[in-house]
Amino acid sequence: MKLTMRLGVRSYDIVVRRGALARVNQLINLNRKVLVVTDEGVPRRYVEAILAQCGRGVEVCVPQGEGSKSFACLERILTTMLEAGFGRSDAVLALGGGVVGDLAGFAAACYMRGVDFINCPTTTLSQIDSSIGGKTAVNLAGTKNVVGAFHQPRLVVADPDTLDTLPRRHFINGLAEAVKAGLIADEDLFELFETGDADKDLEEILYRSLVVKKNVVENDERETGRRAVLNFGHTIGHGIESAEHLGGLYHGECVALGMLPMIEDETLRSRVKAVYKRLGLPASIEYDGDEIFRFATHDKKASGDAVTVVRVPELGQVRLDKIPLEELRTLIGEGIQ
Repeated sequence: MKLTMRLGVRSYDIVVRRGALARVNQLINLNRKVLVVTDEGVPRRYVEAILAQCGRGVEVCVPQGEGSKSFACLERILTTMLEAGFGRSDAVLALGGGVVGDLAGFAAACYMRGVDFINCPTTTLSQIDSSIGGKTAVNLAGTKNVVGAFHQPRLVVADPDTLDTLPRRHFINGLAEAVKAGLIADEDLFELFETGDADKDLEEILYRSLVVKKNVVENDERETGRRAVLNFGHTIGHGIESAEHLGGLYHGECVALGMLPMIEDETLRSRVKAVYKRLGLPASIEYDGDEIFRFATHDKKASGDAVTVVRVPELGQVRLDKIPLEELRTLIGEGIQ
């Protein structure tokens, strides 16, 4: 399957195909200096498959986890490129999950004011969501994604075969973003989670989720308006994710929790919880509401004494609301049940 993100001169193809990781050089020029950014959790055979296709490949492997979205790792990548003599006609290739994609994409945006970026996502979360759209970033002072740039990839290659090596929890974690896509824009996708089999229906889930995001990004590339609907679940979700003592929940798990208070229809909320139970996503949590509020209001979506939140009044419908911070604190409460 192939989709095309249509953004004028910044348009690019999104290839979703089993076995595609071994054929990236047939889709884009790798006969140049290519910095392959990966992490310690990516199977070595995937790295070697990419390096074998590069004429002059250079590898940087960062520690696995959110901690690698840091200035220290960014500096390491940029220094490697400088010392290896990378120029503006060379490229950065991300091989891994969302952390690797965000970090490598931001490095590509920064180096010489921008070089080609190729994204080869190897996790469910990144194949479904973060690999497309051009958002790149690192974290600062405990606040997620607060330093970054819009830098669209030149190509995205999502090989579903790479998901076979994921631990089950990581695989399910990424499906939360697909549930999100269904809730905001694709009723059939959401109903697929209710009646289908996520493993057997994986390629359809990937495709439909990418279509939802592609359609939104094409109409609001730099999030000046409607693209903010893709943040559904993220305001409270990022607050939960930042509170590391809450059991080390993954990004998708936190987004899943963050969506629940923003679903206005009680029947739909019950349906969503039933989907979470089928998938193995968390549907409840207790926390210090004041702490989650502090993290949530550090989020870049907060401005002054108000914050924009994303609500789903019913399946397939979405609304942006600018609310006072006091109302957000009420929504957060002392947990999600």
